[in-house]
Amino acid sequence: MKILLVDDEVELVSAMAERLSIRGLDADWTDNGLSAQEMAVQNQYDVAVLDMKMPGLSGLELRRLLSEKYPDMKFIFLSGHGSEADFKAGCAEAAHYLIKPIQLEELVAKIQEIAG
Repeated sequence: MKILLVDDEVELVSAMAERLSIRGLDADWTDNGLSAQEMAVQNQYDVAVLDMKMPGLSGLELRRLLSEKYPDMKFIFLSGHGSEADFKAGCAEAAHYLIKPIQLEELVAKIQEIAG
C-alpha cells in the first residue's frame, strides 16, 4: 500500500510520514497540492491524506483533481480548524475526516480500513 500525505505544515507532514514508515506503511509527503499532483503521476497511491485548508489548492479541490485521474484512490481529510462546514464537506467527499492533532494509531486504523 502506498500513501500520499499532503499538508502545508511541513514539520507535521514529514513527521507523520516518518512515523507511518516506522509502522511499515510506505508514505510520501509534500506541502502543497501542485507537487501532490506531480507525485501522483509518478506513483500509484492507494490512499491520499489531505489537509482541508492549504494555500493554493485546498484539500477538497485537490481531492476532486486526483479522483478524476485516479478513481480508485481513497481519501482521508485532516483539519486543524474543525468547522462544521469542513466536517460536512469532508465527510461528503472522503471516507474519513480527522481533527488535528491526530492520533497516529487512529490514522493507521483509518488507512487500513479504507484500503481494505
